[in-house]
Amino acid sequence: MWVAPAQGGPPVKIRIHGMDAPEICQAGGVAARAALAQRVSGRMVTVSPRRRDSYGRTVASLHLGGEDIAGWMVGRGQAWSGGGPYQALQVQAQAARRGLFADPAAVPPRVFRQRHGPCHT
Repeated sequence: MWVAPAQGGPPVKIRIHGMDAPEICQAGGVAARAALAQRVSGRMVTVSPRRRDSYGRTVASLHLGGEDIAGWMVGRGQAWSGGGPYQALQVQAQAARRGLFADPAAVPPRVFRQRHGPCHT
């Protein structure tokens, strides 16, 4: 996602730490993007950089007020935790068949990218 710094300057591309959302061309991708946009678009968020990925993007924790956005996305079935810190939230979302987990054949983005490559829009 792109985040505009509060002090001005060009937007910065970040990946949200602890989650992996579906590719936009993958089943659930449009819904995940819409859920994230509805939750944070136009709002002041706190970005806590953690590292850089192999593409040079900042991987960061993202919070809206006190709410962890990665946990929010995983808990609503809009992203996978990938075995990370939100695994329990993913298990709950899967059990409740929330979001992308309503489809028993849902494929993690990592697997989708291995099979089809990434897609960008």
